Amino acid sequence: MDIPRPENKRRKRIRQLVIGGVTAVVLVAVTVGLAQLEPAAPSVDGDTLWIQPVTQGEMLIQVRGPGTLKARDIRWISARSAGRVERIVVRPGAAVEPDTVIVELSNPDLMRQAEEARYTLEAGKAQLTELELNLKSQQLDQRAAVASARAAYEGARLQAEAERASTTVAALTVRRSELMAEQLKTSLDVAQERLDQFAATMAAQVAARRALLAGNQNAYERVLDQVEALEVRAGIAGVLQQVEVEEGGQVQLGANIARVVRPDELQAELKVAETQVRDVQLGQIVAVDTRNGVVAGVVTRIDPAVVEGTVQVDVELTGKLPRGARPDQSVDGTIDIERIPNAVQTGRATNSQKNSTISLFKVVDDGRYAVRVPVQIGRTSVNSVEILQGLVPGDRVVLSDTSAFEDNDRIRLN
Repeated sequence: MDIPRPENKRRKRIRQLVIGGVTAVVLVAVTVGLAQLEPAAPSVDGDTLWIQPVTQGEMLIQVRGPGTLKARDIRWISARSAGRVERIVVRPGAAVEPDTVIVELSNPDLMRQAEEARYTLEAGKAQLTELELNLKSQQLDQRAAVASARAAYEGARLQAEAERASTTVAALTVRRSELMAEQLKTSLDVAQERLDQFAATMAAQVAARRALLAGNQNAYERVLDQVEALEVRAGIAGVLQQVEVEEGGQVQLGANIARVVRPDELQAELKVAETQVRDVQLGQIVAVDTRNGVVAGVVTRIDPAVVEGTVQVDVELTGKLPRGARPDQSVDGTIDIERIPNAVQTGRATNSQKNSTISLFKVVDDGRYAVRVPVQIGRTSVNSVEILQGLVPGDRVVLSDTSAFEDNDRIRLN
């Protein structure tokens, strides 16, 4: 027969409480310990990352901008005569000379005006000839009248002198001859004065008619020039880049017909971000990449206006253009701003901005890990940045995009 022992139950309960308490303490400790452990660093293949060293030495500050090649000498050919496009003689891309006909126009009204102007000019010439002949005939008549008056006067004068010297001629007769001579002298003077005045009148009439004829000549030459302009010519030697008309279409006076450029005289027009253009100055050296070679140049103009966040910078090309370079070709220009003699620098990360603080992953533990560190950036260039704080020469940093690890301060490099 079993005898109940109350002390055994008490011991068992105490043992269970102790075991439960110890277990709870252990669970709490384990939980706290696990909570304090850092999460495991994510792994990434190091070969997929762009890792660059931090160096110290001369740093070239550069600004880059896309752009196009533009002809410095562009000639827009406008219509000097209205007309209908009969034929396009030369197509874009062809080499042209100053007298090369590009487009032929027709204008029947203009041709009629030219004929009328020619008839008016010929009639004016004939009228001038007729006037000169009539005036010369009148001048001859005036000269004949002067000669006749002089002859009459000389005869009367000689007769009066002879009668004055004779002792047989009465004094009254002598006086009558002297008066006749004086009268004829007056007639001679009047005839001579008329002849002199007629010469001036003749010159004025001829000058007036010549001026009218000159106006007719100018009118005819203007119309003739318009007729000749129906054959639209290049005007300069170069390449026909664009034709703005079509055969059969009407062209108004002054409308643009074609564009001719000189392909051997090109310049680069770069678009530089407005945040970077403040460092660009006239005379700075530029390397222009034409995709078929790099050409040296120099900044010649900086546009004062901002268009869509960029500023146009004109570059005169001082080097020889590569074969195949042509107007409107896309290029990239790199402008040399300044040289920093002894700068701590590294490659440019995707989020690098001038005078800012960014975070980069620095390679540690012999390349097994990379840890996030704050880095103060100074001046920036196209492919490099100046390091002011956070890194020292000899460090290696990850410059590729690490946005996938923005919640991690440490990554493992496999």
